[in-house]
Amino acid sequence: MAFESLSEKLSAAFKKLRGKGRLSESDIKEAMREVRIALLEADVSYKVVRDFIKTVSERAVGRDVLESLTPAQMVIKIVNEELCALMGGESAKLNIASNGPTVVMLVGLQGAGKTTNGAKLAALQKKQNSRRPLLVACDIYRPAAIKQLETVGKQLDIPVFQMGTADPVDIAKAALEHAKQHGNDIVFLDTAGRLHIDEELMDELKRIKEAVRPNEIMLVVDAMTGQDAVNAAGAFNDALGIDSVMLTKLDGDARGGAALSVKAVTGKPIKFAGTGEKLDQIEVFHPDRMASRILGMGDVLTLIEKAEQAVDQKKAAELTEKLLKNRFTLTDYYDQLIQLKSMGSLSDIAGMIPGMDAKALSGAQLDDKMITRIEAIILSMTKEERDNPAILNSSRKKRIAAGSGTAVVDINRLLKQFEMMQTMTKQMSKGRMPGMFGRGKKGLFGM
Repeated sequence: MAFESLSEKLSAAFKKLRGKGRLSESDIKEAMREVRIALLEADVSYKVVRDFIKTVSERAVGRDVLESLTPAQMVIKIVNEELCALMGGESAKLNIASNGPTVVMLVGLQGAGKTTNGAKLAALQKKQNSRRPLLVACDIYRPAAIKQLETVGKQLDIPVFQMGTADPVDIAKAALEHAKQHGNDIVFLDTAGRLHIDEELMDELKRIKEAVRPNEIMLVVDAMTGQDAVNAAGAFNDALGIDSVMLTKLDGDARGGAALSVKAVTGKPIKFAGTGEKLDQIEVFHPDRMASRILGMGDVLTLIEKAEQAVDQKKAAELTEKLLKNRFTLTDYYDQLIQLKSMGSLSDIAGMIPGMDAKALSGAQLDDKMITRIEAIILSMTKEERDNPAILNSSRKKRIAAGSGTAVVDINRLLKQFEMMQTMTKQMSKGRMPGMFGRGKKGLFGM
């Protein structure tokens, strides 16, 4: 996550507070000094840091905090609330037109990820809100920009409107008419970017804005560029009057201060965040959840949402019943690996679980080769063997190894892992691991 270093430094500062019991004003002052350094090192704007520390300090030295039974927790609560407010307070939705197609104009510097993340956003609207999006190629300057948009549009099954190297203003107007005629209710204009802000770029964007009067001008900024992203946001807002921001590359290991500065600098909400390279790795930006993740408190709501998207509810209900009756098979084991893989990297998942050390799983992925190997082994078995691996003797294992292109040692390793899973599920079903298993929405498998 982009805030990994910041999260570590804040956790260290708060750990010192927790060890003190009662707090004095000097304790608060020392903690705020460490928080200030951590924020500045994360490339948060100096003015934003100054105002943030001033607000938190004024609240933290109040009598109700210093004289409370758990003053350290009260300080952390205040920092959490102020971080949330700094990033916008609550999630914001797209501005939707009352009639006719909604027009979203995507702007930003070259390399920020407008084309790919604009397509991701269109796919998200299609999936979550049953929209009929249209992608429009208004970037006529960057080599292969049109081809790139057509490629991602095809992968996501979203139509793309393009007129080659015609005037971008004419393209935008023609696309809007096309959308009206073909029933597209939301139009995403992928406009040109530059390596830097110049008058020519802004003039073109202003002409497009004047021609189609977009419902939303969304600035796409690369979170990994730090303070440069904030400066760009200020410049685009001054010239165009943006409505919102989309942060990209939040999965990167940069300092990530853009997310904490851009709302304060522009006054515009961050509405979406690109969290990876895959075309489904985009999510609504929730300031409260992000604040919790920065402070190491996890993000259980996003984890649940990811699980709900990845898990087939009917299969989940069937699996719960099988686990309760201890009828978990190798086929079920394989299905669970596939669903877990679709949720993303293990370090991302760990970062959403309160108290989990995400750094310990940094970069960890479910190995695609391992999944392929397991799939080949399981599919080379008969139904009887999948349902009852105990019957797998030496000759059966040799046959399966030959059929799957693996070795007997690979099969033995899989069976050992499966036996461990069976042992764990037996303990869960007998109630030996309370809180980890349950019906309905209770427990890990219920989630």
